[in-house]
Amino acid sequence: MVIREDIMAKAKELAALIGTSEEVQQFKKAEHQIQKHDKVQSLISAIKKKQKEIVAFESFQNKAMVDKIEAEISALQDELDNIPLVTDFQQSQSDINYLLQLVISVISDTVSQKVNVETGSGEPATTSGYGD
Repeated sequence: MVIREDIMAKAKELAALIGTSEEVQQFKKAEHQIQKHDKVQSLISAIKKKQKEIVAFESFQNKAMVDKIEAEISALQDELDNIPLVTDFQQSQSDINYLLQLVISVISDTVSQKVNVETGSGEPATTSGYGD
């Protein structure tokens, strides 16, 4: 019988394998380039500063300044999003998400099929078998 520790050990093996995937390598490369890119870092800092300003003006209930700063943030975000390196980074995040969702889906489908075969029904088991 497989115990929880065995499952966790296999999960860690799978995580290590995913960590060596092309998707993760691309993400690490893009992340490193983003961290070294002065313009990107400057824009990120400016956005964070503006976000703090919004919080302050919201506490003073100054809607006009909040709207003005939100427009400034939007412009900064657009500028940031138009940098190819940022687009590459966002794509690498999306690729990793897709890979993880694919793995989760395969595990879920495989477990569901196993449960359906063992219970002899076309429906997933509605109880855990532990006195529910």
